[in-house]
Amino acid sequence: MRRQQGVALITVLLVVALVSVVSAAIVARQQLAIRSSANQFHVRQAWHYALGGETLAKAVLRRDLQQGDPRAPVDHPAEAWARPLAPFALDEGGELHVRIEDPTGRFNLNSLMRQGQVNQAALQQFRRLLRSLQIDKPYAERLLDWLDADQEVSGGTGAEDNQYLLAQPAYRAGNRALVDVSELRLLLEMDEADYRRLLPLVTALPAEATLNVNTAGAWVLASLAEGLPLSSAEGLVARRGNQGYADLPSFLAQLPGLQVQSQELAVGSEYFQVTSEVSVGDRRQVLRSTLRRTSDGRSYVLTRDLGQDAVSAPVPTEEVEP
Repeated sequence: MRRQQGVALITVLLVVALVSVVSAAIVARQQLAIRSSANQFHVRQAWHYALGGETLAKAVLRRDLQQGDPRAPVDHPAEAWARPLAPFALDEGGELHVRIEDPTGRFNLNSLMRQGQVNQAALQQFRRLLRSLQIDKPYAERLLDWLDADQEVSGGTGAEDNQYLLAQPAYRAGNRALVDVSELRLLLEMDEADYRRLLPLVTALPAEATLNVNTAGAWVLASLAEGLPLSSAEGLVARRGNQGYADLPSFLAQLPGLQVQSQELAVGSEYFQVTSEVSVGDRRQVLRSTLRRTSDGRSYVLTRDLGQDAVSAPVPTEEVEP
């Protein structure tokens, strides 16, 4: 009888232990599910807040266009869209930061090829920009080979598939327009120092995008013509003042005797870059959108990038060290 009672007691203890283990596993799994649901909620919440920042930027750009002449817009750094926006308070102590930049104030890498043909003016401008930065590697020719559709090497310093397939790991030339400036890092022998030097001065937009002389920095303006020193380009930046150049003739009048391809210049902008940084809960989301604003005030999203770091102030192109 006592032996049966002992077996029953052991059985009860085993059942209790088993129930305790199962209960602990259920509680742990439930906590994990709750945590996962909260994370997913914050991810979706941050994404929609970031899209809200993009929508806000569209409204700001539409209002900016309505305040001037939509047929001949003038965009400059003193306008409302270019000024820093105050952060917006969100739930759970979160914030939304929105910044609008004008990428057409930088040299457009895709402009080297237009309608399948080499754009000699842009090619020469990029070469001048490289020289001013004291970069002696033939990145202009290699970028041209990266953009064109053929496998013919440009001169004796370009690079096509034959060179890239020797790399470890091997890869091929793009043979298409750049989608992002970071692709510049793939050019043959492009090192980190040269890339970082070029990064604040270049962009990757549709090939037909024009350069806005009202938002371009001195380094980019100095590359417009042979014999235009950086000091003179800094004077061009200073003379545009708070209102910018009203039209291209006003700008070109500052460059007497210099040959400048005016058809690739403008005093207004069609493309803008919007960066929205959201912090909500323990989640942080950065969305970088490239917008195209048309003459009717509408803005269309060309690209969205979710792989960016936190928002930081743009590097003034005048402060880039050669």
